[in-house]
Amino acid sequence: MNHKEVAERVLEAVGKDNLQAAAHCATRLRLVVKDSGTIDQEALDNDPDLKGTFETAGQYQIIVGPGDVNVVYDELVKMTGVSKVSTTDLKEIAANQKRQSPVMALVKLLSDIFVPLIPALVAGGLLMALNNVFTSAGLFGPKSLIEMYPAWKDVAGIINTMAAAPFTFLPILIGYSATKRFGGNAYLGAVMGMILVMPDLVNGYNVAEAVANNTMPYWNIFGLNIAQAGYQGQVLPVIAIAYILAKLEKFFHKHLNDAVDFTFTPLLSVIITGFLSFTIVGPVLRTVADALTNGLVSFYNIAGWLGMGIFGSFYSAIVITGLHQSFPAIETMLIANLQKTGQGGDFIFVVASAANMAQAGATFAIFFITKNKKTKALAAPSGVSALLGITEPALFGVNLKYKYPFFIALGASGIASLFMGLFHVLAASLGSAGILGFISIKAGSIPMFLVGILISFVLAFVVTYIYGKPIEAKKAAVEKQEKKDETVETVTVLKSESQEIAAPLNGEALPLNAVNDPVFSKEVMGKGIAVKPSEGQIFAPADGEIMIAYETGHAYGIKTTQGAEILLHIGIDTVSMAGKGFEQKVTAGQTVKKGDLLGSFDRKAIEDAGLDDTVMVIVTNTAEFSEVQPLKENTRVKVGEALLTLTK
Repeated sequence: MNHKEVAERVLEAVGKDNLQAAAHCATRLRLVVKDSGTIDQEALDNDPDLKGTFETAGQYQIIVGPGDVNVVYDELVKMTGVSKVSTTDLKEIAANQKRQSPVMALVKLLSDIFVPLIPALVAGGLLMALNNVFTSAGLFGPKSLIEMYPAWKDVAGIINTMAAAPFTFLPILIGYSATKRFGGNAYLGAVMGMILVMPDLVNGYNVAEAVANNTMPYWNIFGLNIAQAGYQGQVLPVIAIAYILAKLEKFFHKHLNDAVDFTFTPLLSVIITGFLSFTIVGPVLRTVADALTNGLVSFYNIAGWLGMGIFGSFYSAIVITGLHQSFPAIETMLIANLQKTGQGGDFIFVVASAANMAQAGATFAIFFITKNKKTKALAAPSGVSALLGITEPALFGVNLKYKYPFFIALGASGIASLFMGLFHVLAASLGSAGILGFISIKAGSIPMFLVGILISFVLAFVVTYIYGKPIEAKKAAVEKQEKKDETVETVTVLKSESQEIAAPLNGEALPLNAVNDPVFSKEVMGKGIAVKPSEGQIFAPADGEIMIAYETGHAYGIKTTQGAEILLHIGIDTVSMAGKGFEQKVTAGQTVKKGDLLGSFDRKAIEDAGLDDTVMVIVTNTAEFSEVQPLKENTRVKVGEALLTLTK
């Protein structure tokens, strides 16, 4: 490869004036450009020295290959004069450069935080729905099942305990996930979540009542009274607290020495965040939530049926923030007033039912049109959960991920809420805001309620199906073509020569397509296998010569004595750690034997950086072999065990 000529061709295709910033990792040029639409994609696709391109997270990445990418990068810098930046800095530049609306950025952030929590929310939602079957009066007769059959009362009680757990301790789950998303220690985030729901505190659902009755206990800290208020069911305060915790932790990691850092960073991060939580962040965001809910009631009183329609168009968006957790307090007052005066009723329950049914309809539409088996498996139970009043699994697991189902459901919910507002549909009690919600509706309004939620479900389903089917069909066609392009023709081998590549570390062998990086999972760099490590040392997988030993310690290139070129890449995007947590034991040009120690890496440091520590074992000259066959997948492997067989 003539590196200078490759750099010239890349620059000509990208455009010198189009280039904003550049960095590189073990295999790729990582560029931030003003407009990726002006790039001569055909020229890059047809370049014999380049292995492919793709765009992600605001970066335009060009795959050059190990050992060549750094030289091409240096030539590119010489030609353009663009400043060299680290991959971490490039991420920040890309984030600032990327044109994304604040709404979409917020949706992406919340999706990143909540998607890992989906299994817990699905389990809790379905258990809660099952409990409603046991306890809802009027479902199987004038009384509930447990009233008609008292023997089932304790069964319902156990189910209710299990159902309530994920939602009661939601701040712990959010604290873990959000802190990890913000780059902090996820376990410290869980600790902060635990602090916020300690039994010694006034339960978050009872805070307003405790304040009103002057029964709220306070800590007296040097004359400052701090309310002992819990945050059960809260979302916004926990996310804000996780962000502060992660920022403090990064600050102390940067400014404290190793021994002091290990001891005092967790202590200082938690104690400072804790005081801020109870004195400023929690109370302020709780006040914001109260103000929004009180304003909502005033808005309905003024705008009536039109207000219900507008409210319905935003209800699911409010669910994302967790502010809906404060609505039961208002609903209780509305229902109490109805029971006392016989006037009015609960409009929030009606809107919530329409919104939940709309999200259910959109989720079921995705179930029918997607070809992705994982999404299908998630959409079915999430849709059922939404029908029964728990939409978090559908929202965060399916609709927000695809985006358009979520917004279509908002529209359908608004129309259905408007319809029910016109007919003055109101609830007389709390219950399951979904398909079973008719039990809670004022008797004379039940028919219009059923029509309203049917409108919401059908409208969301039909529009999502019609709009999304061609989109999902196109996605499926692209994926099918990619698989076809990756298929290697079977050829007759007149003379074969095989060699084995051993496991370079202890861990679990995984298929390459399970790796969360398209350059590796799509086999752009070559065929191979991945290993999820159980220890932090990496060894030579065969006899050969070290061709590449990156100073960051995150990747090694070895040419075996039989001619195979093997790339060992530790983790995904770990180049951004700039060598922190990695120790290199070999240098380029050094001869090694199978089993020689190449280096070590700190798995905890990688986890704390919010990165994946999976190790890729890639045969970068795959084209020279008729077959690259993984010998073990989804099983434990030890250093030195045969991992790949290469046939020439």
